[in-house]
Amino acid sequence: MSNTPVNELVGRLQALVARETGSPLSPQAQDEMQTLLLEASARGAQAASLAGVHEVTLLLADLRGFTVLAATRSAQEVVAVLNRCLARLSAVVFRHQGTIEQFLGDSIRVVFSDVPGEIDHVERALVCAVEMQLAMRDLNLEHLRERVPQVFLGIGVNTGTVMAGRFGSDLFSQYTVIGEEVNLASRIEAFSMRGQILMSEFTYQRCWNLVSATAPMQVWVKGHSEPVDMRELVAIPARRLKVPRQDFRRSHRAQTRVPCLCQLVEGDDVQPRIIHATILDMGYHGLMLELPERIEPQRVLQLEFELALVDFRAVGVYARVIKVKQERGRWIAGMEFTDISEECRPKVQMFVQLLVASR
Repeated sequence: MSNTPVNELVGRLQALVARETGSPLSPQAQDEMQTLLLEASARGAQAASLAGVHEVTLLLADLRGFTVLAATRSAQEVVAVLNRCLARLSAVVFRHQGTIEQFLGDSIRVVFSDVPGEIDHVERALVCAVEMQLAMRDLNLEHLRERVPQVFLGIGVNTGTVMAGRFGSDLFSQYTVIGEEVNLASRIEAFSMRGQILMSEFTYQRCWNLVSATAPMQVWVKGHSEPVDMRELVAIPARRLKVPRQDFRRSHRAQTRVPCLCQLVEGDDVQPRIIHATILDMGYHGLMLELPERIEPQRVLQLEFELALVDFRAVGVYARVIKVKQERGRWIAGMEFTDISEECRPKVQMFVQLLVASR
């Protein structure tokens, strides 16, 4: 394996290891180091060759669960777990000839393009996505044994035309991709739940004969005047790969702070007294209210609130208290919608979707 710059770098690293540890690397370790450096060099050359306008498949993967981890572990432990996750996921990406374009905190953005002698970039991206979820499942088994909080992955995939290149200045620059399709990949990822892989309709149309996927779902995303179709990837039968879903909630819940007027319902009668509350989060099928007083579980409230994002005022919405708890002198009630008009329901869904997409 002859590559003069790489050989020189191996020599310098060998000297560094010997200085710090007192003993040099073994010949086998030197060979492994050289192989890794050559692979990294090849990936850099691949990224450089992408400069210009190209059709690519973008994969955005976001780690979920670090809030719990950060609240219960030291900074050193959090960093160690994050690096372990990113290392495991990076290995999967490189195995499928993907280019890691950015680490965004606890997220990874990967670009898949046409590679001579390799299968189509759409198929490689989707196989990579499933194997990333499988890798996270195995990693979480290790976390369970080590009593470390589990970390999950949400993935969004989109195929389209982007502008690629090295952007910046002499002081700092980096290879990146820009364009509407990049933004759409990010919006799709925002809707993914733990263990889920969502893809755009265009990606699905490019691989419909290879994958099992759900029926299209329409969601409203920031920057689009019309709803966008996306599908959930379930399996890739030809590869005997199945997505190990972790989260089966009925819908997303989006945090917000919306004033809400409430009235207790007694039998068929709505009581005249107004209770001023605040909506803390909302989903397709219910919401969480901050109340000035305790409302017993199973009681029904009539609600009225403004959905400014979609220019709609919801009136005559009925919801039942499912659970209630006290926090800092206020009462927090989990509510499930029991009666909501056909006009109001899609507005609630659109409101939630826009909040999710703007996170």
